Amino acid sequence: MMAIRILRPLLLALVGAFCLGAPAMATPTLVPWPAEVTPQAGSFHLTRRTLIHTPAGDAEARQVALQLGELLARAGKPRPRVVEGGPPPAGAISLTRSGSAGEAYAVRVAPSGVEISAGDRKGLFYGAVTVWQLATQDSRAREPALPAMTITDSPRYAWRGLMVDSARHFQTLEELKRLIDAMAAYKLNVLHWHLTDDQGWRLEIKAYPKLTTVGAWRAPKGADAARPAPRRPQRYGGFYTQDQVRDLVAYAQARNIMIVPEIELPGHATAALTAYPQFGVTGATPTSGMSDWGVYSNLYGTDEATFTFLEAILDEVSALFPSPYIHIGGDEAIKNQWQADPRVQARMKALGLENEDKLQSWFISRISAHLAAKGRRVIGWDEILEGGADADAVIMAWRGLDRATLAARLGHDTILTPQPQLYLDSRQSLSAREPPGRSELSTLRGVYSFDPRLDGLTPDQQRRILGVQANAWTEHMRTARRFETMAFPRLTAVAELGWTTQDRRDWSRYSAGLPVTLSQLGALGVAHDDTPFEPEAALSPSTGGLSVGLASPLGLGEVRYALGGAAPTASSPLYAGPLTLANGTRLRARTFLNGEPLGGVRDFEISTRAMATRGSAALKACGDSVPLRLEADFPAEGQRPVFMISIYKPCWIWPGVDLSKGLTLRAQVGQVPFNFQLAGGRRIVQFDPPKSSPYGELVVRRRTGSGALCEGETLAVAPMTEAAPRKAGLSEVVGRIPPSPGVHDLCFTFNRPSQETLWAIDAVSLTPDPAP
Repeated sequence: MMAIRILRPLLLALVGAFCLGAPAMATPTLVPWPAEVTPQAGSFHLTRRTLIHTPAGDAEARQVALQLGELLARAGKPRPRVVEGGPPPAGAISLTRSGSAGEAYAVRVAPSGVEISAGDRKGLFYGAVTVWQLATQDSRAREPALPAMTITDSPRYAWRGLMVDSARHFQTLEELKRLIDAMAAYKLNVLHWHLTDDQGWRLEIKAYPKLTTVGAWRAPKGADAARPAPRRPQRYGGFYTQDQVRDLVAYAQARNIMIVPEIELPGHATAALTAYPQFGVTGATPTSGMSDWGVYSNLYGTDEATFTFLEAILDEVSALFPSPYIHIGGDEAIKNQWQADPRVQARMKALGLENEDKLQSWFISRISAHLAAKGRRVIGWDEILEGGADADAVIMAWRGLDRATLAARLGHDTILTPQPQLYLDSRQSLSAREPPGRSELSTLRGVYSFDPRLDGLTPDQQRRILGVQANAWTEHMRTARRFETMAFPRLTAVAELGWTTQDRRDWSRYSAGLPVTLSQLGALGVAHDDTPFEPEAALSPSTGGLSVGLASPLGLGEVRYALGGAAPTASSPLYAGPLTLANGTRLRARTFLNGEPLGGVRDFEISTRAMATRGSAALKACGDSVPLRLEADFPAEGQRPVFMISIYKPCWIWPGVDLSKGLTLRAQVGQVPFNFQLAGGRRIVQFDPPKSSPYGELVVRRRTGSGALCEGETLAVAPMTEAAPRKAGLSEVVGRIPPSPGVHDLCFTFNRPSQETLWAIDAVSLTPDPAP
């Protein structure tokens, strides 16, 4: 069990004070943690008779009161009736106006009633959210007791955001509203809506209807392209009508959330150019399709007709979104087409521009001027600095804090959104059970501990930091539930990162409240990732059986276990060190924090077979390549295998294998479609053709060197059968590794007939030959 570190003396005093008048009361779970919290004696009881009082004629306060009642009811608490005018009734929750501004608010909880005060509707709403959190500390309490206290609160940063990528995978309006509810419950206030990209155009534009009749739909690759079988092509996509956008914008505004649209340019334009190819550099319909991930080389042209097209689009966008900001992308614009096109080069020469980066800067400046005339500021990814950005442009720094520092020094307002720390498509733990996505690690603790302060800036430059934002790119989030699982609970840590000052953030306090936070998310109907909390098992040989080590990836709480099939409870045996168990034992384990379960029950097979097997996530990648966690495209519904694979140079390593007895190799393998762009030729796919089977083969080598390829003496070749490429599931290949002296690293790779045939390892078993 990991020891809980000692809290700061101030927090210990706070915990002790919360016990006054309520002996069992501990520090409440409030996320984000407020600026000032002063405990008082006693508690307020929320009952079916409780009322919410608002001032007469205050429509904003009444709306917030109704929202608070709805939130309480969704969590299974009483929904207070709203009354207005006159003095607040005894025992009521009252909303009052004060002299505070913006998002600042105060809450006073006393045995006689609750007062939420703020000068602005935003502050009233956040005060109501805080009261909701206090009322939902115990999901089992129908009529909860709120601990008495006073809270004075305001945010650290003005921008506390989440980017939602609806281009790669589409979310319905109801799914987005559920996400907005969860954002609002933790005081996030910006939804950056990524509406266009190479893979889809999601916004109705009345002047150019083919953007959605054509650009909103793509044909998937792999087995997903022909479901249901046999060979019935399926389209994937969707778009939002302008009426739906207005509905969502109003829904978000009522919850203090500003929606900032993103219309990508000059790159990430394949969907738009598939619909209207005349506005691209080549004038031809892109032949690449829209189903690949990665970076396409298709760019908008630089002629006046293209600007007329883009300005008409942005006019409609501006009419739909009241946000003072429009995000125009500006990232990953590969300049191959501009470099090769005589018309573009002539335009660049006529403008006196020395290179294509300067041309992009000019391009974006044209768009910025058009938007400025409508009172809008441009936001761009940090690449727009490369050719020089307009002074009023806001920089979204994703490639490192050094880009944010540079932007601030140049006088730009800046938003911190570094990859991988705040990229929610990065995996949350090293567990093989994490959802597909980027393999870089972005743990809950890592997100919470991220320090957005930038060194070497003057006070004026520090004030250029508008705030922080998490980004959720959805290449690997094919459903809204997957999106939520990748976003939560990490997004609650981002909320505290953006709201709470550095000196008041405390991992021990935040993590101790996770059972409450996860319960609150459940009350909102939002999924979250349990995997980082759940135990993992490590097996090794031991005298008298197998040695079993248990640990949860985040190291929170304590692990309890049970043998023989029973589900572990908070009173089950405490795991305190390696267990020695007989081959064939069934072990079940669960994490508990403060007596509450954290995550689900894990079932483990304790066997020599399991000890001799490693999944692809437990194997190492060759060289310094960064693999992806890719999901198979089968079955059509339900759980799919997830493979850890370096797509350009697939290679897996099992280090330190004893070859002295010889080994039987059994590998579970599957296929994923190769739907990845090669970044304008900058990326190279490396593979060899198969020799033992036309369908492919798994090759095992005694690894030499430390490069990105599987090099060394070939020890085994396991051919694919004719049925394997057509199988909607995993296939098994078998081989034998002959005995040889010593312990060696083994590497595994596939020879395959084409780039599109991308084989991947699911799991490998290496079983020693029996003694003669």
